Amino acid sequence: MRWSGGLTLVRRIGRRVEALARRARRSHRLAFFALAVMSLVCAVLSMLLRTYVPASLLLVPLLLGGLLLRFRELVALTVITVSAGSYVVLSRPGPVPRTGFVLVMVIVGWIVLTSAKVRSRLGVPGTRGESMLMELRDTLTAQGELPPLPGGWRAEVAIQSAGGSSFSGDFVVSTVRDHVLEVALVDVSGKGIDAGTRALLLSGAFGGLLGVVPAEAFLWSANRYLRRQDWDDDFATVVHVAVDLRTGEFDVRTAGHPPAIQFDAWSGRWQTRDAEGPLLGLVEAPEFKVNSGVLKPGDALFLYSDGMVETPRRDIGRGTDRLTGHAERLVAHGFQGGAAELVATAGGPGDDSAIVIIHRMAHA
Repeated sequence: MRWSGGLTLVRRIGRRVEALARRARRSHRLAFFALAVMSLVCAVLSMLLRTYVPASLLLVPLLLGGLLLRFRELVALTVITVSAGSYVVLSRPGPVPRTGFVLVMVIVGWIVLTSAKVRSRLGVPGTRGESMLMELRDTLTAQGELPPLPGGWRAEVAIQSAGGSSFSGDFVVSTVRDHVLEVALVDVSGKGIDAGTRALLLSGAFGGLLGVVPAEAFLWSANRYLRRQDWDDDFATVVHVAVDLRTGEFDVRTAGHPPAIQFDAWSGRWQTRDAEGPLLGLVEAPEFKVNSGVLKPGDALFLYSDGMVETPRRDIGRGTDRLTGHAERLVAHGFQGGAAELVATAGGPGDDSAIVIIHRMAHA
């Protein structure tokens, strides 16, 4: 009982602290006043209680100011804190490292101001910039989730960013309309954080096109949108598939992307579904060929990015054979959990990797 009561008290205090932090972020003047008073109080306590309150306690309000204040208020707080700390140390008798302490205070203040100056360019104070990046990352992740499918169908997606970054140049958009599943796997030029901002922009645009324009016009419309961005040397590759969930018939179109792979459950063979098409953003009026087929019960269709099959020491052909070799071991399990396993085993560590598996189960 006492333990549960203590946990309740800790949670209540934590909620109060979070509420105060949110209020401080909204009211910068209030936060500046509170931190300035905190600096002066720490300075007074350090002078009166030298044995118990070290002068280094003045670094605490300075660091908090770097998280909560705008740049101008932070400059004023830095001047107040460094001046108070210098006065406290210089007024102490005896051999104390006065010059060293003042120098450390100035260096810490410079570091805090430099980091705040970078964030102020966005007009976002404190940690709001990091919060915005986290929200954008979550938005990109949510847009990559596949829609629920009817009985007898399963679809999985897995994406791995280069270097373990939260942002990836590979993303997936999908929709279901009139019993037709449309999935587009897009690979933006670049990798990791460098391609993450462009991937976020294109994911919203391409996701809006899916289900609105006809399947045969998706790549053409996506190319037109990308051309309007007027990016210098940036481009995107796409593999787009439209699957009729009633009959299993599908159409695959690619724009400079590695071809899709179909697993035939009746013969146990793997077939490449290649469809020629130029990269998005380079040609004004491109033509995209279509490769059609049928997913019978037990069959599966794989969409993947070049990070899954291509490395500086391995071409796409050998990488595709290696990918199908890894996927062959998943047949007995019905490809369940296969997307994450393939990305972990076959994905290249130096490039973004993504894969989508669309499986028509043999037993609904």
